[in-house]
Amino acid sequence: MSAVEARVLDPNGAMRQVLDRQRQACLADGPPSAELRIDRIDRAIGLLIGHQDAIAAALREDFGHRSVHATLLTDVAGSIGPLKFAKENLRAWMRPEKRKVNPSILALFGARARVEYQPKGVVGVISPWNFPVQLTFGPLAGIFAAGCRAMVKPSEFTPRTSELMAQMFRAAYDESEVAVFPGGAEVGAAFSKLAFDHLLFTGATSIAYHVMRAAAENLVPTTLELGGKSPVIVGRSANLDLAAKRVMFGKTLNAGQICLAPDYVFVPEEKAAEFVAGAQAAVAAMFPTLKDNPDYTSIVNQRHYERLTGYLADAKAKGAEIVELNPAREDFRQQPFHKIPPTLILNPTDDMAIMQDEIFGPLLPVKTYAAVDDAIAFVNDRPRPLGLYYFGGDAAEEKRVLSRTTSGGVSVNDVVMHVSMEDLPFGGVGPSGMGAYHGIDGFKTFSHARAVFHQAKPDVTAMIRPPYGAKFLKTVAGQIKR
Repeated sequence: MSAVEARVLDPNGAMRQVLDRQRQACLADGPPSAELRIDRIDRAIGLLIGHQDAIAAALREDFGHRSVHATLLTDVAGSIGPLKFAKENLRAWMRPEKRKVNPSILALFGARARVEYQPKGVVGVISPWNFPVQLTFGPLAGIFAAGCRAMVKPSEFTPRTSELMAQMFRAAYDESEVAVFPGGAEVGAAFSKLAFDHLLFTGATSIAYHVMRAAAENLVPTTLELGGKSPVIVGRSANLDLAAKRVMFGKTLNAGQICLAPDYVFVPEEKAAEFVAGAQAAVAAMFPTLKDNPDYTSIVNQRHYERLTGYLADAKAKGAEIVELNPAREDFRQQPFHKIPPTLILNPTDDMAIMQDEIFGPLLPVKTYAAVDDAIAFVNDRPRPLGLYYFGGDAAEEKRVLSRTTSGGVSVNDVVMHVSMEDLPFGGVGPSGMGAYHGIDGFKTFSHARAVFHQAKPDVTAMIRPPYGAKFLKTVAGQIKR
């Protein structure tokens, strides 16, 4: 029976067998050399380059329609960037770090301290549907750099892309290096219960509770990259035209199906009309038409389409003003896909569902404020978001917004873009996530920081061994002070 047949007949047993095989390979082979780590990274880059057209086609089919150009930007180039960065830096990351010896007198006698970064072993990766390739290959940059092996559970909502990735990895890696397990929720539940050495989950906060609970059965350390309602605060000193362009780009990329997409925007009360006009102009410049525009992406499936249209119906029923940004005034009631025009929701109230749930679509509530502290208080009254965005040229106000709020990360005078800075940690805080990866932070996440201490050659510990007496008390007394 082939490995593929075994997975179909007994996916749980097959996953456990692969985990055992990968762990035994870790023990037998020891930490991989820098050359092998680079080779694994190079193979991943080669897969992305060689399959870029197939990736774009699979994602287009899975979404009903997904912009090919956006896929090349986000899932292909967006995966190659982190892999190249890790390749260029992993030798430096692998070097032991010298640490201070305390008390310093021990160093005079030859004592030394350092941290060595060991591969944790086998890392489980549960990747989502919105950027299924990038959020599988991107984490592999840190996993491979750390010298680990990987098992991947991709999303069942993008089945063609998941199966394509499984084929790609089988062609370039032995199953003891990387293995992929497509399947539904039952496969995901069994996957999250495996005794990995680390587990990375990217997805909804509601699912993260189940993943973390399952991982806790084996005390598996977890990194959770979730989401939440990432706010935008537009200051009075901001360039409104530029702010609108950048906010609407972040809201329309992948049709807003991004964990870091701006979820609502605060603008000064006297500038709301100017922001709306700027948003209308920005969308018209990017998408003169929407319905058949190959650059505008569909909502991934019927369930999410109905969820989003439900938000609009609820907001309208409760008194919000709905502004559809539809430059060609196209009729979306009859269409082959699940496209929704970018839409502003003006004057939203807290009882509206759109202000309670993460939107994950091209809908943008616009709120107004009299004083920036009102916007800060609103953000702080809600769960801590994955991203926070400030627009403005007032350094004091920027400092106030950033110091008085907490979020996973921040982009100033832009949205989303901090995630592309590979030398910055990426992760959430509280309900928006736990732990971080990217760059050296990913290397450290998937490594065990092992403390190593070399004692001095003279018998310096003789003074702290029994029998205790006056000399011992004098030594201890010298340490018990400010």
